Amino acid sequence: MAKNKKRSHSHRSPSPPPRNPTPPRQPIFPSYQTTPNIQPKVKLLCEIISTTPSSTVEALLEGAGLRVTQPDVENVLKLSYSFPSQAVKFFRWSGYQLQHQHSPYSWNLVVDLLGKNGLFDAMWDAVKSMKKEGIVSLATFASVFSSYVSFDKVREAILTFEVMEQYACVRDIVALNSLLSAICREGKTIDGLEFLRVIKSRIRPDSDSFAILLEGWEKEANVSLAKETFEEMVMEIGWDPGNVPAYDSFLNTLIKGKDGINEVLKYVDVLQEKRCSPGMKFFKEVLDGFQKVGDVRGAELIWETMVGKVGIRPDTEIYNLMIALYSSKNYMDMAKKMLDEMVYTGAFPDLQSYNLLFHLLIKNRKLKDASVLFNEMVKNECFPSKANCIAAVKIFIDIGDPYVAIKVWKFMIENYDSELEETGNLLVVGLHDAKLLPEAVKYAEGMIEKGIKVTYATLSKLKQGLSKARKEGVYEELLRKWKSS
Repeated sequence: MAKNKKRSHSHRSPSPPPRNPTPPRQPIFPSYQTTPNIQPKVKLLCEIISTTPSSTVEALLEGAGLRVTQPDVENVLKLSYSFPSQAVKFFRWSGYQLQHQHSPYSWNLVVDLLGKNGLFDAMWDAVKSMKKEGIVSLATFASVFSSYVSFDKVREAILTFEVMEQYACVRDIVALNSLLSAICREGKTIDGLEFLRVIKSRIRPDSDSFAILLEGWEKEANVSLAKETFEEMVMEIGWDPGNVPAYDSFLNTLIKGKDGINEVLKYVDVLQEKRCSPGMKFFKEVLDGFQKVGDVRGAELIWETMVGKVGIRPDTEIYNLMIALYSSKNYMDMAKKMLDEMVYTGAFPDLQSYNLLFHLLIKNRKLKDASVLFNEMVKNECFPSKANCIAAVKIFIDIGDPYVAIKVWKFMIENYDSELEETGNLLVVGLHDAKLLPEAVKYAEGMIEKGIKVTYATLSKLKQGLSKARKEGVYEELLRKWKSS
C-alpha cells in the first residue's frame, strides 16, 4: 500500500471503540444443502469443501479428478462462505486448471467471503493480488465497505474509501454512495451523515446520497435527524421532482413520529408548492401501516392527499388495503364503494378484492348482495376462497336459502379437493331439514361418488326422513353405496 500513512489503510491497527458498540450479527450464509437445482459437479465440490479440513482439501480436490470452468468456480464460491479457508484453497487449486485466468467475479467473491468472515488481512492480500491483475473495481470496494461495517468497523470502511485511487479506482460520487449505502444499511446512519458533511467539500453529494441517508433514518425511525437531513438536502441540491425515493423515505419517517399524520400533510403541501411529490411507494407503505392498526381517519386523510392533491391513481394493491381496512371495521358501504370505484379508475378487482368483500357480506348476513357477488366472482374467475365458501354454505343453510348453498357447494367440489367433509354433511342435513329430501339424497350420493365421507349421523338423519316418506328402498340403495365406498 502507499507509503504515506495518512492516506494508507492500516488494517492491522486497532480502531477506537464505536460510539454505540454492538456485536456483529452472526451471518447466515447460503449453503449448497439448501440451494435447489445445483449441478452435480458443483454439489460434489461444495461437499468436499464443507467436510474436509483445510490442510487436506487440495489433495482431495486433486484426487476427485474433476475439471472446472470459471462458472463452476463462481458457483462453488457463492455456496462456500461458511468455509473461508477451504474456499480459498479451492480457488487456488482451480487456478492451476484455468491457467490462473479467474474471472473478476470470482476474485470479488473471494474478497467478499473473506471480509464477511472478518478475515481482513487475508481480504487485503486478495485485493492486492487483484491490483496486480488490474481487475480491482468499485464492486471490490463495495464488498470491503460492507464487510467492515458489518463488523462495526466504520472507520476502516472510510479509510478504505480514502485509498481507492491507489488501486486505480475513482473516488467519485458513485463510490461515495456505495460507502454510504453500506454504512446506512447496517443501522449506522449517523456515521454516514457525519462523513458526508466532511467529504462534501471534495465530492458534491447528489440526490442518491440523501436518499440513502433518509432511507437509513426511515429504518431507524429517527424523525429529528430525518428532518435535519432533509433540510440539508434542500440546501445542497435543491428541489428535484425526480428525487421521489428521498421524499418517500422522509415522509415514511415522519409518519412514525408524534403528530405524524399532520406533519406528513404539511410536508406534502410544501412538496406540492415546489412541484415535487412523493411516489406510490410512500402511499402504499403508509396505508398498509394504517390498515394494520385499524386507523380509518389516518388512511382517509392519506387517500385524499394521494388522489386529490398529488393526483396519483390508486392501483389494485392500494384499493385492497382500503377494502381490508373498511372490512376490519365492518364499514360495509365504504368497502363496497371502493370495489365499485376500482373499475372506473383503471384498477381492476382481483382475488383479494373480491374475497375481502364477500367475507364481509357473509359475516353481516347481506346474503342477496353476497349471492350477486358470488356470481360475479365466478364469472370473472376470481374464485371465492375455501374458507369463504364454507362460511357461505353454512349461512345460506342457516337462513333457509338452500339453493344458493347448493350453488356454492357445486363450486367447491369442482375447485377444491380437500376439507370438504364437514361442509358437505352440513349441506345434506340442511337440505333434509328444509324438506328437500330428494336433493339431500342426491348430494349425499354425489359425496360418496367423489370419495367425500358421509358421516353416520348424516346417514341416520336421511334414514329417518326416507322412512317417514316410505322410501326405504332409496335408503337401502344409499346405504349399499355408502358401505362399498
